Amino acid sequence: MKVLHFYKTFFGETRGGVEKVIDQISLSTAVLGVNSEVLCLTPAKKESLTEMNGYKVHCVPQLFEVASTPFSISVFHRFRELARQADIIHYHFPYPFADILHFASRIEKPTILTYHSDIIKQKFLLKLYRPLKRLFLQDIGHIVATSPNYLETSEALGIFKEKTSVIPIGLDKNAYPSPPNDNLDYWRQRFGKKFFLFVGVFRYYKGLHILIEAASTLDCQIVIVGAGPIEKELKEQVVKLRINNIHFIGPLPEEDKIALLQLCYAVVFPSHLRSEAFGVSLLEGAMFGKPMISCEIGTGTTYININKETGIVVPPADPLALRFALQFLLDRIDIALEMGVQAEKRYWTHFTAEKMAKSYLGVYEDLLTKRP
Repeated sequence: MKVLHFYKTFFGETRGGVEKVIDQISLSTAVLGVNSEVLCLTPAKKESLTEMNGYKVHCVPQLFEVASTPFSISVFHRFRELARQADIIHYHFPYPFADILHFASRIEKPTILTYHSDIIKQKFLLKLYRPLKRLFLQDIGHIVATSPNYLETSEALGIFKEKTSVIPIGLDKNAYPSPPNDNLDYWRQRFGKKFFLFVGVFRYYKGLHILIEAASTLDCQIVIVGAGPIEKELKEQVVKLRINNIHFIGPLPEEDKIALLQLCYAVVFPSHLRSEAFGVSLLEGAMFGKPMISCEIGTGTTYININKETGIVVPPADPLALRFALQFLLDRIDIALEMGVQAEKRYWTHFTAEKMAKSYLGVYEDLLTKRP
């Protein structure tokens, strides 16, 4: 079975959650006999073919970008060519250009769409895009939501519930590298054993400005891994508040990230807007048995982190509540350790890559069976 994934970028070029999910789906379904290929756009000037974790990634040069949406002319030909060879087309939403490509190419193959997130920020453009979006979702054969929470709270998905199923994002722990002792020793010496960890791209919805405010009077180290569009503003906020317990250490190789995940006391994930539809790095915290702090935003973050069981869930954009949660975990080591145990247990029950792969394979096979 051949599946063609289409999205605006891929995991080797950027480290976003959607890209990670596409990578994990391609990896985990390969064991079940699915041959995945990924088609994406790239700022590079030449088309390229990359072998990524055992599957092929086709990158086509983008022509321009509007509102974080890259466009391309040359991708139309490449998409038609690859789609003819595929049994199933797998789109990943949101990416409005995919809607245009889908209708313009008129490829009559079974289609599936993983609905990662509503469009939150671009409210004016959303009004213009909404008719096309609805036609696109209506034309797709099957839609997948990544959590029951998001399916229940998304107005757009509510219209298409009859053809939508829930497949939680899954991760393969065995695919993560084991950090060398030298890496572990380095980070242990730098931050000790009782620090909170955030990993992610610095975007407007990540709530990092709220974390900075909450941690300004906290007697504990906060380690922030990553980079992104609002990095400058965040660092200026730290300087303005004269905070010395927050450490921006930039993007890291996977082995160093895993070392920090293994060493940290807890994972803090302060995303405060629905643009954060799931939280892959939050799930990584659960996978490594860490208690978690997240916000209730009606999305998959609260499907991963169950309040008072695997961690603490606080109201969004509330620095006082976030500070209280941080301090509570610091003060109650026994509760924090038990929450970490329950977090890992929940990962093995609901969020393995194997479980996700079998669910997607079932949808793929059902689509092929129902194909006219």
